[in-house]
Amino acid sequence: MKFSKRTLTALTAAAAFSAALTAAAPSSSAASGCWYSGGEWWCNNVRGAAVYEPSETNGYPHADVVVGYMYSNPSWFRCRRDDGPYVGGPHPNRWVFTEADNGEWGYMKDTSISSETNPLPVC
Repeated sequence: MKFSKRTLTALTAAAAFSAALTAAAPSSSAASGCWYSGGEWWCNNVRGAAVYEPSETNGYPHADVVVGYMYSNPSWFRCRRDDGPYVGGPHPNRWVFTEADNGEWGYMKDTSISSETNPLPVC
């Protein structure tokens, strides 16, 4: 089958447009948000993530004092705060309040949680 130059030009333009749309499509790997179920907020987290001690004076997390670890995934969380020590990631100062597997309360770094933590209430 033979195509005219005009038809080939139109097909080439359509293919380029289609490729551009595909490249601009959002990634399906974007993190889904934490969810509320059974009276708790649940998020997917890194297995074995550290939970850090809250300060007795101002409640801020002590980024150098680990009180426990979270081996469960998903895990439940109470609230988030965006004024803690720098942790990097999309929420560079976000920490999330939870109970470690050993029963100690503290904060997990937002970078240890793969779910989007914006849905969590502010502490």
